[in-house]
Amino acid sequence: MEIGDKVKFKFGKKKEEKEGTIVKLFDKGVCLKVDFPNHKEKIVRRKRHQLS
Repeated sequence: MEIGDKVKFKFGKKKEEKEGTIVKLFDKGVCLKVDFPNHKEKIVRRKRHQLS
């Protein structure tokens, strides 16, 4: 996993898959830039084990 990689993760109650680009890496977490319908390039933080 490196900055700029595209990864998929589950989001929301329906567990639909979203795709995001890695912006920052931490020991146990990651900051992703994700495009939502009403909010482009939103920053979302997830744990590394939640990403596929």
